[in-house]
Amino acid sequence: MDVLNVIVRNTALKGMPRWSKVTALTLFLIIVTLIVYSYVLLALHGSHTVIRFGY
Repeated sequence: MDVLNVIVRNTALKGMPRWSKVTALTLFLIIVTLIVYSYVLLALHGSHTVIRFGY
């Protein structure tokens, strides 16, 4: 919990209301979770995936 307090204290969230802090941190955690999940899927199935670039 101390880490979250330090993050909030050193960012622009310092003067925001509590609901705004929770919303911002929740959104950040959702994005990080999606990135980690995508990386795991890529690591597991990336060698079998055919990626084509074009229009």
